[in-house]
Amino acid sequence: MTAFIREQKVGFQHCDPAGIAFYPRYFEIINATIEEWFETCVGFSFGDIHFVRGEAVPTVHIDIDFKTPSRLGDMLCLKLQLVKIGTSSIELQIECTCKGEMRFKANHIIVYAKAALGKTSPWPKDLLAGLENQLVHS
Repeated sequence: MTAFIREQKVGFQHCDPAGIAFYPRYFEIINATIEEWFETCVGFSFGDIHFVRGEAVPTVHIDIDFKTPSRLGDMLCLKLQLVKIGTSSIELQIECTCKGEMRFKANHIIVYAKAALGKTSPWPKDLLAGLENQLVHS
């Protein structure tokens, strides 16, 4: 499968007083990208997963390298790829560029959990099928 691409303009709410994107806002941008990917590509919205099904897909690990700062008004291009599916986890790679210049790279691990139990569980068959359709094969 090809990578999921999403654009995000750096807004005032993302910036510090100098007009540079404040690094914690990148985590919000990453989460918005993952949320859109789940709905658009996997076929399940966070609303359905969390509120209808009573399940959750929390982040358990993120490793990120910040390369170059972003500024107010920059148009970021976020590229998300699913690179590994585990029994109850997935590994995503997310690259963020602006006009071809790398802004950050992240490796992100999400798990599937039954919200009421508060612990991980294997992916249900319908979610797993949606994920398998998105797996990037090297």
